[in-house]
Amino acid sequence: MRKTRYVFPHVSLASVILFVVCGMSSQAKPALAATIAAPTGTVRVYVGTYTGHGSDGIYQFDLDLATGKPTKPELAGEAVNPSFVALHPSGKFLYSVSEVSGDDGKKAGAINAFAIDPATGKLRLLNQQSSRGQGPCHVSVDHAGKFALTTNYNSGSVAVLPIDADGSLSPASAFDQHAGSGPNPKRQEGPHAHSANMDPTNQFAIVCDLGLDKIFVYRLGTDGSLTPNDPPTVSVAPGAGPRHFTFHPNGKIAYVINEMGSTITAFNWDAAKGTLSEIQTISTLPDGMVMPGNTTAEVQLTPDGKYLYGSNRGHDTIAMFAVDPATGKLTSLGEVPSGGKTPRNFAIDPTGTWLVAAHQNSKNICIFHIDPATGKLEPTGDQVEVANPVCVKFYTPAK
Repeated sequence: MRKTRYVFPHVSLASVILFVVCGMSSQAKPALAATIAAPTGTVRVYVGTYTGHGSDGIYQFDLDLATGKPTKPELAGEAVNPSFVALHPSGKFLYSVSEVSGDDGKKAGAINAFAIDPATGKLRLLNQQSSRGQGPCHVSVDHAGKFALTTNYNSGSVAVLPIDADGSLSPASAFDQHAGSGPNPKRQEGPHAHSANMDPTNQFAIVCDLGLDKIFVYRLGTDGSLTPNDPPTVSVAPGAGPRHFTFHPNGKIAYVINEMGSTITAFNWDAAKGTLSEIQTISTLPDGMVMPGNTTAEVQLTPDGKYLYGSNRGHDTIAMFAVDPATGKLTSLGEVPSGGKTPRNFAIDPTGTWLVAAHQNSKNICIFHIDPATGKLEPTGDQVEVANPVCVKFYTPAK
């Protein structure tokens, strides 16, 4: 029989929290007393979804930072298929992708801009602009809060949309259509741009293209233009399928999670030249396991950069890694069941204490405590029920 280890979330001194593994029978009640002082207060979490079948748009709930207890979710704002969301650095605005139909009946793409009510978290639609492609799957905001970047998966393109002073979006100021194919005829028949993120200096936009096995690097101009860097791309292993990308807090290391290869690749990042140099590729699955049906999704680091996590869909686990502070190389810490089916996305709270994992196919979001000494994830037993959750983002109040 599989043994499950339990450890308590951070709570105040002399507090004891009883919990069970997410989805486990309530008859199991092992508990331990924590002796580490806890962060306090609550933090809001926004949830992007696929609408229909119980979902009407973007949802929100609060997470208690001392206990990891979530509140009941409620609808924050209506939207069509707001599967991925991003927050403005000011905390005043939220942006989401939206798969909508064009005048010709074909699936097109749009980006929604919302104003956030700081007291209630409710969202008010400001406007909507075309994503300039089909199947927008990712949106992010540059560090200065001047531009929204989006990638269109189906048509394999990237666009930049200027953000006006009131938070609304202007039509795209830049657009680039990728071209080519990869070795997998079913998944890589053409380009499939999957994410766009700014580097820490806010000069370079990093765009992962699953269909081409390439990571594109662009210079983002102050006018919202995109200029291919020199060199313009770096490649991962053929058939790996780069999906999401993140920078280490030190600004010198970066990581991409490869959806089809079930791997994470670490790179050295030259911030002056905008170049990536591979230093390691490591599996997200147990040592020696080959699982053709598995695909990875999200990759994120703790705020202190000590630990990195990646989600496995099919294996339905969160892979855990320790980060070497000198080299950025990863050492596997094993995998933990994610608590549901198809962990499409997860997020780590600003204190680095909690990880929330959204499961697209089991309609639940599970809460994990992050052990600061080991990096291991421990399920708290708490979960949030939201239909078709695809993306979770922690909210930072307006400055």
